[in-house]
Amino acid sequence: MSDKRINWILLLGLAIIWGSSFFLIKKALISLHPIQMACLRVSISGLVLLPFFLREFKKVEKKDLKYLIVVGLAGSAIPAISYGFAQTHIPSSVAGMLNSLTPLFTLLIGILFFAFKTHLRNIFGVAVGLVGAIFLVTQASQGPVVTNAAYALLIAFASICYATSGNVVARYLSHLKSFTISIISYGIFIPITLAILFTTDFIHRLQTEPQIIYSITAVTILAVFGTALASILYFTLVQRTTPLFASMVTYLIPVIAVILGFFDGETLTVLHGIGLLMIFSGIYLSRF
Repeated sequence: MSDKRINWILLLGLAIIWGSSFFLIKKALISLHPIQMACLRVSISGLVLLPFFLREFKKVEKKDLKYLIVVGLAGSAIPAISYGFAQTHIPSSVAGMLNSLTPLFTLLIGILFFAFKTHLRNIFGVAVGLVGAIFLVTQASQGPVVTNAAYALLIAFASICYATSGNVVARYLSHLKSFTISIISYGIFIPITLAILFTTDFIHRLQTEPQIIYSITAVTILAVFGTALASILYFTLVQRTTPLFASMVTYLIPVIAVILGFFDGETLTVLHGIGLLMIFSGIYLSRF
């Protein structure tokens, strides 16, 4: 199998996993506070990878630690909190659509801070895809749930964090395996996230919330697949291609998010299909 085909398979796999994340976040928030959901997500992800932590930690040089901390914060912890709060006011399909801002921020941050070299076609492709994403958001906003701009900005902020993480991995951590990056960047935050979790009313909710098991199950699936496994796939894709190509996964995420939203009672129209077609066009134009 050719490298290009493998890269596209990784891209599609990530889209399916991350596109499902917004649906799982919505279900997790039924019985959990956004902070609790985020702390559980990061903690479970780290615990799943913990058996390999010491072995992989020995492979890391001291100069790498600061970048791994940035990746852990920008690529997981901060976005998890941002999406948790945002989805208390924004439907899952709209959250998935707004996530398409990531390629734009990846390009801008790459140009401004990482001397990223690009071509006019790449910029045009990002622009076309972004217009398609905005078109989708416009259609979703006409439904019964009105998107709150302040909470939408939280998702934009999360996109900036994801873009920063991708660029840091490509520039400063390309010598490390994606497995090592994932294990260390999540593992070092386990004590902090667990400490924060148990300072909340989490134990009380365990005892009183009738759907708490349902919510914890959603977070567990989200953590194992949407965070731990997906991060390994994502960092692998970044190292195999470029941060911009890897961030194109966010153009496919709305497809999955909208489909799941539709089955969960959210509206889907022909106009959404037009927006998705524009997004796919953006992916094609942005290929390397």
